[in-house]
Amino acid sequence: MANGSRQAAWEFFGAELRRHREEAGLSQAELGARVFVSGAYIGQFEQAIRKPQLDIATRIDGILQTDGIFERLCLKLINDKRYADYFAQVVELERLATRICEFAPTVLPGLLQTALYAEAVTIAANPFVTDEYVDEKVTARLERQHILKDATRPEYWVILHENVLRTPVGGPQAMVEQLEYIAGLMRERTVWVTVVPYVVGAHALMGGMLQLMEFDDAPPLAYTETSFSGTVVDDPAVVKRAQRAYDLLRGAALSPKASLALIESAAEDYRRCTSTT
Repeated sequence: MANGSRQAAWEFFGAELRRHREEAGLSQAELGARVFVSGAYIGQFEQAIRKPQLDIATRIDGILQTDGIFERLCLKLINDKRYADYFAQVVELERLATRICEFAPTVLPGLLQTALYAEAVTIAANPFVTDEYVDEKVTARLERQHILKDATRPEYWVILHENVLRTPVGGPQAMVEQLEYIAGLMRERTVWVTVVPYVVGAHALMGGMLQLMEFDDAPPLAYTETSFSGTVVDDPAVVKRAQRAYDLLRGAALSPKASLALIESAAEDYRRCTSTT
């Protein structure tokens, strides 16, 4: 489902929820209490800010006696299988975040990938799939990047390990395009990118990738991922430890100016490769 049609489905869900709630004579707070969420959460559904959740939709059907309409809307119109189940929640949280901080040890974050880079990553992990499958995955990844183009975009901080710059994903020409794209975002001050160079050696996040998200009206979260699964962490103590590790890593990284120079130097190395082939 394209981004526009998915948003339209959320809006339809929200409009129907408001209509049925008001017909039942319930406020947002009253309905929220009966389905075990806050009234503000119901309001976010009605305003199409949050993706409707299937379990909550089922409870709403029961309270409003709507014969399963909201459950069916979730199943048929809203649930998007372009993302792995463990990652779908992260996509929705990114839309609500006021600040996102990421560490990428081996692969560029999806929010920074170009189409060629995303295609190469997808095919490497799924060598026997159809072109349609690849196109769907690449399109979904690029659509996530819309949050960086919005007027209300979050602050986006990224720490890359030098591994990411030196691994020729998609080949030299794809890497030239990819690194020039990141450099452009840095110059536009759309993102804040720094690089941990090889010479640093051991660092505070040897365990792998990390994403931290902050929100206006909710506690911060952490997200970690392996090749086959991901975990959203909301335990305050664990999130605090993750934030401290990120701060330590930030202290080990090059300055933004030096990071930009390294990224541009890596792009030039790849450019020389393309000119000799």
